[in-house]
Amino acid sequence: MLGWIIAGHDSYARDMLDTLEKCLGPLPQCCGVNFEKGMSTHMLSRMMCDALHVCDSGEGVIFLTDVTGEEPYRAAALLSNKHDFCEVISGASLSLLCAMNEYRTLLSSDAFREQIVTMGGESVTSLWHQQQKHPPFVLIERTYP
Repeated sequence: MLGWIIAGHDSYARDMLDTLEKCLGPLPQCCGVNFEKGMSTHMLSRMMCDALHVCDSGEGVIFLTDVTGEEPYRAAALLSNKHDFCEVISGASLSLLCAMNEYRTLLSSDAFREQIVTMGGESVTSLWHQQQKHPPFVLIERTYP
């Protein structure tokens, strides 16, 4: 099963997780991480790392963040680069997450990423999709004769 880490500003994560559990019942391998006013980015990173270890069963983890490019998204992006089968998604609505819950046990992390971005439309994106738009810097080595 894919783990879910919901991360966002203020009480976004806790509110989203509470509402999801009211609709779907208990959600195993799910954590919420709130980035509250006054919290350091270092503390956010530590909390996200702890959540990753709690939610990862070895099949992968999906970070679900509120806003692309903001601190929770960036912390998730850094963690996803260090761990296999992690995806970073932003902009998913409550109704979309309810619909995607059944796919946690059926899809791999990359297939889940594709499914949620397709179902979410223009409001949902992923780190992978953003990297396809703006490829990372690549150093070109010069060869001399």
